Amino acid sequence: MIPVRRSPRVLPRALPLLLCPLLLCLPVAGCAHPAARTPAAAGTTAEAGIREAVAAWSRRPPERLAGIPLEGWSYEVTSVRPDGARALVRAELRYRLTGYDAAPAGSAREVELAREGAAWRVTADRPAPGAPPQLWDQGPVTVVRGEHSLVLGVGQDRGTLTGIAGEADRAVPAVSAAWPGDWARRVVVLVPASLDAMAALLGRPADAYRGMGAVTTGRVGAAPAPADRVVINPAGYAELSAAGRSVVLTHEVTHVATRSATSASTPQWLSEGFADWAAYRGTPATPAEAAPALGRAVRAGGPPPALPADAAFAFGGDAEAMARAYEGAWLACRLVADRWGAEALVRLYRDAGREPLPAALEGALGTDLPALTRAWQEALRHELG
Repeated sequence: MIPVRRSPRVLPRALPLLLCPLLLCLPVAGCAHPAARTPAAAGTTAEAGIREAVAAWSRRPPERLAGIPLEGWSYEVTSVRPDGARALVRAELRYRLTGYDAAPAGSAREVELAREGAAWRVTADRPAPGAPPQLWDQGPVTVVRGEHSLVLGVGQDRGTLTGIAGEADRAVPAVSAAWPGDWARRVVVLVPASLDAMAALLGRPADAYRGMGAVTTGRVGAAPAPADRVVINPAGYAELSAAGRSVVLTHEVTHVATRSATSASTPQWLSEGFADWAAYRGTPATPAEAAPALGRAVRAGGPPPALPADAAFAFGGDAEAMARAYEGAWLACRLVADRWGAEALVRLYRDAGREPLPAALEGALGTDLPALTRAWQEALRHELG
């Protein structure tokens, strides 16, 4: 905003005597010096200086992030609140991870500035109130690049991160074999220092992720978007065997691969079941070994009456019930692949993301939901009963 200032009139030289009496009659307030500014004008000038300071400071990422492959780094100021010699700015940080993000990632930030003479200087940058932090807000970031992966860790030794990169690199071709469609074939993995740090990154209570090895964040649909981030729970991941780590990372990378074919209409049992099917298909694990919670339930009272509902997969619920949902979803997708073929399972997944499930089942399998449910229940009795 440009301040509006009162300017003195320029008088024609030919009429000085005639106009001088009129000038003498003007109120004194009308003779204000043009340099004088109203509080509003001064505030506007301060805001302009603050915005300029933020723009200059944010032209490139901070030196401490030099190891992270960042591009498109910018802070878009959304509000300015001067307070004497200090100011708070709300801004939207946008950036890309080079070679991974098809569109900018975003983060709401609060930037603090101090006035030094006539200039403003940025003194702090932090997540905006209520916004989750970026990984680098939690400490110095160690970067490990794999063949198909970019692993960023805080509070982790390089050996641990190198091991995770190797596991991610092995997961990518395994997922490509299960999901032959077009996808980036690379993955970003974030490894925070603790379960609490993981929960902070995701903006959820820590109990929602306790006992989990990893989760994937991403935006469903085919529009350009930042790459999904696989976020490791270091406590849960450390407890897994080598085979368990492989299953967990392959499951999460499958979500990365299938994201563009996933929509709000994709049932959770199909999304989670397909990811587990891709993760287990190259292992010798049997249903009895990989579905212990569901096996106990089937032996105690028979198969569930229906395929798992979306709500059964919600984080933070009953751990045993969630385990049964994941195991049941896996065995449903395993059944489809065994009976109708892997190509039919892939087609079902794609079709279910763009049309109602009954139409997808009919088109891909030539069956309906009640018939599929009965076949699944029979398979559970046979394999787990």
